[in-house]
Amino acid sequence: MTPMRIPAIFLALAILAAPALCAQPVAPSARWTEETANAWYARQPWLVGANYVPSDAINELEMFQAATFNPAINDRELGLAEAIGMNTMRVFLQDQLWKQDPKGFVSRLDAFLAIASRHHIRPILVLFDSCWESNPHLGPQHPPIPGIHNSGWVQSPGAAELSDPSYEPQLREYVVGIVSAFAKDDRILAWDIWNEPDNTNDHRFDEPKNKPELVAALLPKAFQWARSAHPTQPLTSGVWHGDWSDPARENPVTKIQLAESDIITFHNYGWPEEFEARVRSLQPLHRPILCTEYMARGSGSTFDTILPLAKQLHVAAINWGLVAGKTQTYLPWDSWQHPYVLSQPTIWFHEVFRHDGTPYRQREVDLIRQLTERGTGSQP
Repeated sequence: MTPMRIPAIFLALAILAAPALCAQPVAPSARWTEETANAWYARQPWLVGANYVPSDAINELEMFQAATFNPAINDRELGLAEAIGMNTMRVFLQDQLWKQDPKGFVSRLDAFLAIASRHHIRPILVLFDSCWESNPHLGPQHPPIPGIHNSGWVQSPGAAELSDPSYEPQLREYVVGIVSAFAKDDRILAWDIWNEPDNTNDHRFDEPKNKPELVAALLPKAFQWARSAHPTQPLTSGVWHGDWSDPARENPVTKIQLAESDIITFHNYGWPEEFEARVRSLQPLHRPILCTEYMARGSGSTFDTILPLAKQLHVAAINWGLVAGKTQTYLPWDSWQHPYVLSQPTIWFHEVFRHDGTPYRQREVDLIRQLTERGTGSQP
C-alpha cells in the first residue's frame, strides 16, 4: 500500500472545519463487521513494533510541543526500528496539544507520519490515556525523577478536565478535529481511542474517586466522535485487566471496549502461559487480535518467549519502549516504591536499544529480524 501524504491545504481545511463539525452533529459510521475487520487484517503484514516516545521526551507533550518536537531524533530512532523489522509504533497524543494550537499540532503530527512512512512504519495513534500524572500542563516539562520508571508521563484528559462536564465539548473538538485531519491517511494503521481507561494508578495521584464511572460515561462518546469523522482506519481500545473469559465477568469499561472496538487489542505483561490464555479468551470474538503492550523482562514477558508465540497465534505484538531515554522505563514498576538511584536493576524492564542505539541484548534484535523476516541486518 502506498502511503498517502495529505496536502497542506487539506490539513488546513480539516482544522478549520473541526469547530463546525462539533457544532453540527454528524452521523457516526457503524462499527466494523467481523468480515470487514478480518478482511482488513488479512491485508496487513504481521505487525510488530513498540510503544514509542523519543528518547529526548519525558512524555507525549514533550514529544509534540513546538519547542521540543525533534524530527531528527524521530528519524534516527524509527530507523533503528525499521532495521530490526518493526513496521508499526504505538504513539500517544494529548488533548491539550490540540487546545493550544490545532494547526501546529496537526502539522507536527503530519511531519512525524512522514518520517515514519519513510521507514515503512504505520503508527497506531492513541487519543486518550488514563495512566500516571493526573494534572498535565503545557510548556516545559519537569526533568526525570532519578531512579523512577515513567516519572513524567501524563494523562489525557487530566483529572480536572475529566471531572468537568463543561470541558466535554473541547474533548469532542479534539477527537473530531484530529481524526478528521487524518481520516483517510494510509500512513496511520489504527486509532486507539483510550489507553487503560479505568486505570486508577494505585491511587498514587490525585484523581476523581469516581474515575471509572466518569470514564465509562465518556468512552462510548469518544468512539462516536471518532466515527463521526468516518475514518478508513479501525478504532480500538485495549482491554488490560479483569476477566475476559466470560462476558458475565467483564467490568463495565471492558464491556464498552470490546463492544465498540473494530479490532481487538489487549495488554499483557505476564508469562507466556498467561499471554496465550488471554489470546484464547478473546478469540471467540472472531476479530483481529493485537497485543499493544507486552515485554517486561522482570515479570516473565520477554521477546524470547512472547514473540514466537504471538506469531504462532497470528497476533500483532507491540512491546513497551524502543530507545532508553527520559521516560526511564528500562527501570521496573517497583521503582516508584524503591527508586533505583544507588544501584541499577539486574535486568532492564522495557526498551530494546540503549541511548546510543546499540541493542540492550543482541539476541533480541536478531530474533525480531528472524521472526519478522524483515530488517536490514544492521543498525543505521
